Amino acid sequence: MQQHKREAQKYNTTKRERRKGREMVINILLNNKELIVFDNEINFNDICTKIEEATHLRRDDYYLVSNGKRLTGDSSHQHESIHCILRQVGGKGGFGSMLRAIGAQIEKTTNREACRDLSGRRLRDINEEKRVRAWLGKQAEREREREERKKRKIEKLLAVPKHDFKDEKYEEARANLADKVSDAFEEGLKQAEEIKEKHAAAASSATEQPSVSGIKRKTKTLADDKTKAKKKKGALWIGDDISGSDTDDSDDSEEEQPETKKKIAIKS
Repeated sequence: MQQHKREAQKYNTTKRERRKGREMVINILLNNKELIVFDNEINFNDICTKIEEATHLRRDDYYLVSNGKRLTGDSSHQHESIHCILRQVGGKGGFGSMLRAIGAQIEKTTNREACRDLSGRRLRDINEEKRVRAWLGKQAEREREREERKKRKIEKLLAVPKHDFKDEKYEEARANLADKVSDAFEEGLKQAEEIKEKHAAAASSATEQPSVSGIKRKTKTLADDKTKAKKKKGALWIGDDISGSDTDDSDDSEEEQPETKKKIAIKS
């Protein structure tokens, strides 16, 4: 701090002395330190060459500012102090893309209801109060609209329909429909009576046929039984004779007896 004050005092003393001699003095400052002093007016290119000789900087590494304005080759340089400001070297990049990626994830809040106004009231309460006032202001209008809707509904229910339907074919079909229905009903009844009569006739004929057929069947069964009995008797008689002939001892009696017995069985 003391060194800085001393340099400032030196700068002020030299400045006063040169003002007394009425000479044009141009100071080139770098980091608020006196770098080059010009006693006469000089152009922009000469200033840049002097700075480059003193600091070994390139022209792209710095720029000149005087009274808060950036100097160019077209401007006049009758200023007492010119600041040489070094340019800052940028980074390798990539930080902007990272910020954009993070910004896409962060959602900006548009809900300011929890904020307060200058009087300390929350905006939520103020907005709610405004909504209530607006609702109460439109209450009379809502009641009037409700009454009008009721009246329109009642008038619509009481009004006679104005729609007239006129179709000659439809009217003719509707008039003939009742006659067709009655005719169809009568025809159905007649068919039902005919079906009943047919069923009754079929039932009566079915009851008469079994009596005649039953008699015929009985006669047939009796005749069959008689023939079967005759056949059984002949068969048994022949069988007994054959079995008896096997038990006899004499051959002559065996030859004679079967023939006579067979003849008797056949005669009977």
